[in-house]
Amino acid sequence: MKRKTKLIHGGISSDPHTGAVSVPIYQVSTYKQEGVGGHKGFEYSRTGNPTRQALEELIKDIEGGTAGFAFGSGMAAITAVMMLFNKGDHVIMTDDVYGGTFRVMSKVLNRFGIESTFVDTSNPKNIHSEIRENTKALYLETPTNPLLKITDIEAASSLAKENGLLTIVDNTFSTPYWQNPIELGADIVLHSATKYIGGHSDVVAGLVVVNTEKLAQDLHFVQNSTGGVLGPQDSWLLMRGIKTLGIRMEETEENTAAIVNFLNQHPSVKKVFYPGLENHPNHEIAKKQARGFGGMVSFDVGSGEKADHLLSKIHYFTLAESLGAVESLISVPARMTHASIPAERRAELGITEGLVRISVGLEDVEDLIEDLRKALE
Repeated sequence: MKRKTKLIHGGISSDPHTGAVSVPIYQVSTYKQEGVGGHKGFEYSRTGNPTRQALEELIKDIEGGTAGFAFGSGMAAITAVMMLFNKGDHVIMTDDVYGGTFRVMSKVLNRFGIESTFVDTSNPKNIHSEIRENTKALYLETPTNPLLKITDIEAASSLAKENGLLTIVDNTFSTPYWQNPIELGADIVLHSATKYIGGHSDVVAGLVVVNTEKLAQDLHFVQNSTGGVLGPQDSWLLMRGIKTLGIRMEETEENTAAIVNFLNQHPSVKKVFYPGLENHPNHEIAKKQARGFGGMVSFDVGSGEKADHLLSKIHYFTLAESLGAVESLISVPARMTHASIPAERRAELGITEGLVRISVGLEDVEDLIEDLRKALE
């Protein structure tokens, strides 16, 4: 199947019992058994639910993995994956990760003895130099949030395999429509499905795909034991969102290219961060491993005061956290999505007070550019 066809016909795309072309919402907690242990594949909805199972089969198919898992949020998905490791294990992580990822590793999971080191994984030498005897995994976010740095997934995965490490990739920004990390050697792929996969600002969810039966068994054990599962209503919303993911990503890509071109030429913009730009340090890698550059753009206007002025003048961009929706969103990472990262650490990474992040939506691009033009001037 081609990509758009798979979004619609992958997984369990209809109800085998009634023929319904949309998998029903099985709003149920438990299931009748004919005898002790004699169930029909479902016994309790924490362990498995037909609507959630249809979503999990779909994300498995479109990411090209062995099994899929749906969680109550992106952070629940990340936490469950990290629970595959033990006290004393070490994980190498991309430095410029989402603030919530940094927070859970440095302030929660560290309490249970899971160690982490944050490095610029866009340079493979940085990865190699941080590998220890207790290192168990390499965690990549590419493109990164919010500086849009790119890591070569194939090269990083190869290095990880040479050293007996798992490779975990947060694929939220690219989505499975543009990028498939498992095809490039990754072992586990994560999504904050709240973003592009849901696409309509109406659901909070996380998805994980693994590439082996062993990982599938281990992660299902964690999911069933800790219970951070996605409910059937939200599972259904994600399946509905996935059906239009392809056309949404293509339209977003077209809008973003025009906006980046505008920002890159505007005198009030100090720097634009976008992997689609030829002067992006890893533009060629992005072009090699992904079919599109995505709809996330960051740009620096020089100061927090100028960023606030911009925000006070916008009309079509909604000031809000999150991303990947049909409506265009705007935020200041230093004070919003990445506020949980200490100020000195943000300064090291280059997340300045004047850095503005936009998630380009599906409005007419002429309106979006005019909105930014008026606000910048």
